[in-house]
Formats: sequence, C-alpha cells, structure tokens
Amino acid sequence: MAACLSITTVLSAASSFAQDLTSTRVNTLGRPGIVEMPSAEMAPDGQLSLSYGRFGNFNRTTLSFQITPRLSGSFRYSGIKDFNDDFDTYWDRSFDISYLIAKEGTYRPAIAIGLQDFLGTGLLSGEYIVATKSVGQKLRVTGGLGWGRLASHSPLGLSFGERSEIDVATGGTPNFDQWFRGDIAAFGGLSYQLNDKLTLMAEYSSDAYSAETERGVFDHKSPVNVAVDYKLGKTTSVTAFYLHGDEVGLQFSASLNPKNPRVSGGLEKAPLPVRPRPSRAADPEGWSDGWVEEVGDASGIRKALSAAMTEEGLTLEAMSLSVTRAEVRFRNDRYNARSQALGRLSRIMTRAFPPSVETFVLTETMEGVPVHSTVVQRSALEAYEFEPARSMLESVTFADPLSFEHDNLVSVREAYPQTLWSIAPYVAVSVFDPDSPVRLDYGIRGQINYELAPGLTLDAAAFARISGNISDEEDDVDDSTLPPVRTSSREYDNRLRVEKLTANWYSRPAENLFGRMTVGYLESMYGGVSGELLWKKPNSSFALGAEVNYAVQRDFEDTFGFGDYDIMTGHLSAYYAFDGGYHGQMDVGRYLAGDWGTTLSLDREFNNGWRVGAYATFTDVPFEDFGEGSFDKGIRITVPSDWFAGTPTTETNDFVIQSLTRDGGAKLNVSGRLYDRVRGMQGDQLEERWGRFWR
Repeated sequence: MAACLSITTVLSAASSFAQDLTSTRVNTLGRPGIVEMPSAEMAPDGQLSLSYGRFGNFNRTTLSFQITPRLSGSFRYSGIKDFNDDFDTYWDRSFDISYLIAKEGTYRPAIAIGLQDFLGTGLLSGEYIVATKSVGQKLRVTGGLGWGRLASHSPLGLSFGERSEIDVATGGTPNFDQWFRGDIAAFGGLSYQLNDKLTLMAEYSSDAYSAETERGVFDHKSPVNVAVDYKLGKTTSVTAFYLHGDEVGLQFSASLNPKNPRVSGGLEKAPLPVRPRPSRAADPEGWSDGWVEEVGDASGIRKALSAAMTEEGLTLEAMSLSVTRAEVRFRNDRYNARSQALGRLSRIMTRAFPPSVETFVLTETMEGVPVHSTVVQRSALEAYEFEPARSMLESVTFADPLSFEHDNLVSVREAYPQTLWSIAPYVAVSVFDPDSPVRLDYGIRGQINYELAPGLTLDAAAFARISGNISDEEDDVDDSTLPPVRTSSREYDNRLRVEKLTANWYSRPAENLFGRMTVGYLESMYGGVSGELLWKKPNSSFALGAEVNYAVQRDFEDTFGFGDYDIMTGHLSAYYAFDGGYHGQMDVGRYLAGDWGTTLSLDREFNNGWRVGAYATFTDVPFEDFGEGSFDKGIRITVPSDWFAGTPTTETNDFVIQSLTRDGGAKLNVSGRLYDRVRGMQGDQLEERWGRFWR
C-alpha cells in the first residue's frame, strides 16, 4: 500500500513533457510491462513480438500483436513442471488483451485497462487498470490496481462483487462473470533506461503465485521483482530477472513490424521508362489510322509485346487493337503488388502501340478468366511519370471486363496449355501436444498446375515424408461426441501422400459474378466435389459468397481409396473491408462434423501484403460435447515472401495457430477459393498498394 501511495505521489507531481509511451521491450508475460506486472505502455502500431522465458519450473512462450495503436493482444503457451500429476509438465494456453484508455499528457499519465487469461483455463486469470508516466527522458513510473490473480498478494481490503470459480473441464470460454470482481490489490514499479541498450526495472507485484505455491513448485518469499534488459540488436533483447525472492530467470525476445520491410525499397531491376509519343507533325501516319493497314492482324505487335512482358514476369493471353484503344489480357506471375504489374505493363504499352492509341485497357486474368480491368489514359502516363502515384490513380478507372465490349480480341496461342511446377523441402509443425509441445515432420513436396485452356486447370500436389514425429502423437482424451473429422489426421501415416489431385473450372457467369468448380482429391483428408459462387464489384468493400461441398473422407492407408464417412457441407459468406486496413468475414453454414453455426474472422491487413488476424467458430455443438477448448478458435498470419526477399514474388507463407485441433467447427480445406484471389486484383486492393505503380 505504501508503495502504491508513493508511486501515485510521483505521478501527480511529475511535470515532464509527455512522451510517446511505446515500448519494444516485453515483460515475463510477453507484453509491454515492468518485470511481470503490466504497464500502460503500448508497442509500436502493428508490431509482432515473440518471447521465450524460463525460470525454475516455469517456461513461457508468448506471441503479442499491437492490433491498433491503442489495442494489443497476446497468446501465451506456458509450461509448469510437476504442477499436475497427469503430466510431467502441465501446459496451459492463455489469451490477454489490453486497451489504452488515455494517452499520456503533460501532467496526466497514460491509462490502460486489460484482461489477462480471459479465454484459457483461468490459471493466470486477472484484470487490471494501470497508469504509466514518464519522468524526464529515461524514467517511467507505473502504478495500478489488479483483480483475480493480480489481487492475490496483500489485497487492499476492498472488493467488487463475488468472483466465481472457473470450470476448467472444458476451458476456452470467456469468464465474463469474473471480470473486475472480487478482491483488489495494488501494484507498481519503475523502469529506467540507463543507455540505448540497458534498462533497469523494479516492481512491487500483487501476484502471490498461490496455485503454484500450494503445489510446491514455487516459493513466494517477497513481492519485489527486479530485472535488467539488454538490447542485442534493433529487434532482439535478453532479460535477466529475479522473482519473488525465489527464482532467477532469463528471457529472449524478438520483434518485427510488418510496416518495415527487411529490404527497404526493394531490389528489383528498374522498369522501362514511358516512351513519349512524337508530335503529330513528326509522325502524321502514326497519329491517324494510316498504320492500320500496315500492321494488318497486329501479329508483329503481339509478338513484340509478349516478349517484353515475359521479361517483366507477365504473360500475354489476348490482345485487341483499334486506332485509339488497346486491350491487353495478362497473367501476373511475379508481382504481389498488382499495381506494380500494372505500372510496368503500362510503360511497355507506350512502346508497343502507335501514337494514336490513347486508351489502354489492362485486364488481369485468373486461370485465364478475366477478373478486373484498369483503364489507363496514355496521356496521363506521359504527364505523371515523375509525379506522385496518387496523381496517376486519380486518372484511371476500374471496371469489370464483362461491362464493356471486346472487339477484335485475339487470343495468343502460345499461352495454352501452360505448365507450372515446383519441388521444394517442406516442414510440418504440430504444436500444443501435452507430451511434446512441438513436433516436426520434414520431407519433399512437389506440386504442378497444368492449364489446359482459359478457366480449365488440373492441380496436383504430393509430399514424401523423410522423417518426423507428428504421427507419434498419442490420441487425445476422447472428450468429444463428434465424428473424428479432424482429430483422425494423425492416422494418415503414409510416407508418400497425395495432398490434392483436382480438376478445376473457373468461370464468369455474369457481371460481378465469379464461379469455381473443383472435383477430385480436394485436400489431404477429403475428396469430392466443391462448387462456389462469389459476387464482388470492382470498387466495392462488400462481397457475398456461397459454397457447397460433397466431401468423402479418404482412406488412412490407401492413397487413392475412400472411407465410410461422407457429408454435404457448405457456407454462405459475407466479406467487408473496413477503413484502416481491417477486414471482416462471416461464414454461416454446415461444418464437416455435421454441426451448424458461424465463423467470425477479423484481420488486420497491411498494404505490403501482411495479414494478422483471428477467428472463432460457434456451432450448435454444446461446449461439453465439443471437448477441451469449448469452441474452435485460432490466430492466422500471412507473410508475403517479397517482404523478406526484397524482390517481387507472388508467393506467401500462411501460418495458423490453433490452441487445439478439434472436430467441431471444422471446414474443408479447398485450394483456389475465390474471394482472396479476386479481391487482390480489384480496385480496392489496387488502391491500397498504388504507391508501387511507378516502381
């Protein structure tokens, strides 16, 4: 109590100018804070941090993300040795969230409110209100009030309502009836930045480690914690700490921010410059229609254009040409930023077509099917080449290719058939198994895409497992009454496995409407038929989709055989792109286990292709029938390869972190779903990354 009063006195007396209370340093729980107590500091907007710490019988791994400048979230995986008789090490999953209520002012501290372990088993469950104030340039002072676990040491004798017990049988549900209830305790501390690399910290903790002390895995001797943090580099640090007069520990932390690419500016070669047109007096025939008879069927222009596009990683599929207008249909095999592909193709077109051609129509295709057209005026290219990209954006228009006529459109015969293939090593990771938190398989994976004609493709992927231990996992406790539609995945122990083998048909049934039909071995566990329709306007933030699947579970041992389980499944989907780079999705329908419900997703999207988000699925399966975890939920991250490499590529790396793999809320994993593919080529996404048009 005395510590809290002294901190409050310092806060009220502080008259230093306000600082930006951001912090790249994290505490022992993997979030901005002092030693293990929280603070009102926030990480830089968009930052991802990963930390691993160990002390005594404890180890903690935490992934944190600064969702907005004021909102942060953390997912933690903690291990406690000898805590539970059933396991040598008891592993616990927990989620935290914190919101900055008020930023620091000249005399006012920053104030934040937070929930700790609000979706887990409740072992770390607690809530807090905390204030942090900078005093000068190097000292930060923090004081706060905690509930739950954060009120287990020296409560103030104050309470708010009754705090109920958590049912840990299933876990994973929000413990609403506990939030900010029960005893209240005070905590606080100081951090002092000695120099650019070294920060010293001390705190008075309100966490008594009651559950751990009762089980003899921790000895709480003092509420005082101290630590020293040393920055190894711009994004990495190591922290040494001494907790509660009993344990010494170390923590390693690393962070990155999607806003800051590893290679600033990129390493790709410079594009061709725009070729200005000669004056009418210098080329009267080129400015009139006199050149039309001379070029005839324009085969020479098509050949030269195709060769120049190939150099830029673009494939010419069709072209039409008139005196004043040219349309080019193309496939982009190189640029993750579609606007960069448009910029490079536009400049090539200024070199390929006669001066009278003023209007360029650039139509990008998906598997040969036209998806989106960008209409560019040649005079704008000539006028704005050295101006900000925004000027060029204001001069273009976006349209559905089906909204206008395509006279004299000639397909390029060399575009089909087309074969794309790759062979590369792969690593499969399984996490959160209580007996082995991380399991790995590794081997070789090959895939091939054979495009027979516009819209018609054959896809195949297979992998050969060289070694690993994922299939060595023991069966989970059978606490679910659902069919084993996903929990049986480890039964597929074939060293050589066909991941998918499908025939796919993509189509444009009508304006703003896209279609997909997939038949064959749809994914590693299911085969069947999948059909999808998507309605999406070129410049709209809103889209609707529908998918219907007939799925049959594949045989565990026979690569091309099927089992006895089959089901009709599918969803209606709504998508919306919010301002600020946030994207929401809602799917309503039937899942693989026959349960009905909805999946809600929210992602933060960065204009370089990064995505970080979370999802949760709620179905008509009661939590007790679902089993441990209560409902399906997870975190997903998409990392564009060009962010690391610095050179253009359309490849991305997708990661999904699920606390548990269960059977409820399970969806079919079909490749080639329409929404993300279509949206990436359309106007709203193009505008987000239009700054790369002149790259």
